[in-house]
Amino acid sequence: MCSSDLFPSHDSAPIHFSHELDMTVNVYLGNKLLDPESVDCSIVFPSTRTITRTQAVGRASLEELLLGTTEDEELYGYYSSIPDGVTINSIAIDDGIAYVDFNQSLQEGVGGSCRVTRIRSQIEQTLMQFSTVSSVVISIEGDTDLILQP
Repeated sequence: MCSSDLFPSHDSAPIHFSHELDMTVNVYLGNKLLDPESVDCSIVFPSTRTITRTQAVGRASLEELLLGTTEDEELYGYYSSIPDGVTINSIAIDDGIAYVDFNQSLQEGVGGSCRVTRIRSQIEQTLMQFSTVSSVVISIEGDTDLILQP
C-alpha cells in the first residue's frame, strides 16, 4: 500500500466548516396564524434566518427582512408588509440609536395606518433584537419628516 493511499491528496474536494461561518438572526414579520384578528398592527413575530457571519449584523438582518418571506415562512402564516424594491441607503448605530435610511420604494404604494405601523414595527424589531440598539430612526432619502404616513 502506497502512502498516498493512506493520506488523500490536497487535490480532493475542499472541506467546509459552514457552522463556523454562519450565524442566526431574526427577521420580524406579520403572521396570519399567530395573530388572525390583527387588532394591534404593531405586533410582529420573529422568524429565524441563517446568514453568513458578519460584523455588520444589523445591516445583514435588514437585508434579510427586505428579501421578503421564504416559502416555508409563508406555509406557517408569515407575511411582510414591506413593499418590493426597498434597499438600504445607509445604516449607522450611535449611542443605542440605529439610523436607517431607505430608498423611496419604502413608501411607494403604501397606504393605511395598519400597514405603515407594521412596516415600522418590522424594521424596528429586526434591529432592536441586538443589545446595541434601543431605538430606531427611519428615513427615506435622508428625510424623516412625513415618511410612512397613512
